[in-house]
Amino acid sequence: MSYAFIDEHRDEWPVVPMCDALGVSPAGYYAWRERDTSGRQQRREKLAVEIRAIHAEVRARYGSPRVHAELVDRGHDCCVNTVARIMRDAGIAAKTARKFRPTTNSNHALPVAANVLDRQFDPAARNESWVADITFISTREGWLYLAAVEDLFSRMVVGWSMGATMTSRLVVDALEMAVVRRLPGSELVAHSDRGTQYASEHYQHLLGSKGITCSMSRRGNCWDNAPMESFFASLKKELVHGEDYATREQARASIFEYIETFYNRVRRHSTLGYQSPTDYEASHPA
Repeated sequence: MSYAFIDEHRDEWPVVPMCDALGVSPAGYYAWRERDTSGRQQRREKLAVEIRAIHAEVRARYGSPRVHAELVDRGHDCCVNTVARIMRDAGIAAKTARKFRPTTNSNHALPVAANVLDRQFDPAARNESWVADITFISTREGWLYLAAVEDLFSRMVVGWSMGATMTSRLVVDALEMAVVRRLPGSELVAHSDRGTQYASEHYQHLLGSKGITCSMSRRGNCWDNAPMESFFASLKKELVHGEDYATREQARASIFEYIETFYNRVRRHSTLGYQSPTDYEASHPA
């Protein structure tokens, strides 16, 4: 119905031009809106209840686009603009991000690889392109370092490792987990920054033994590894910044749950059409 369309999009476009485009009068729209107030309010209240439930289920990690995708998946016929408006009016918001701080130390004399990946972040199949990086998490015992490996095809975190020190062993363990889980072929490109851990003989030997092509970001260019930066930003925003970890072990358990239970299996990714990595891979078999 024309009036319903106008009402759904009134925060996006002016009412009068929409009325003109759809061949209805503004007076007719406002009269309809006045008559339909009670019914619309009831629908909004029902949606608000569902939105609060979803918001609680995902621990305030979703903004309106992901909440809308979840509502549609649950059988609710609604517009993303309506969801955004209800969330705004009810004070329901996703957790916010904090400023990024890099961990890379590229001031070394170790050999570095060319940027083979070249920001081609949308491979056609799994195990064609992986990205890897390291971040850190604060605990009362000190830093906990996390190395992760992500398959760009589905944005699934396929390997990870955590430890109290940022050594080559950390990144090797993460890559070994990914290799064991995914059994990649010889056409795989593994991209990282040019930090000492990834340039180390330890890590490079593992790549060579598995027939994996090494790719590295250009110096000081975080956009060359943007998908991994995005994963770490989501981890920090949606989990870490809301926690106060007493021990590294507590942080380790929390991050394990986030990656394996939520991020890979539940979290809706905009680059995947708001599917989770697990669902995306299930719907796009190799």
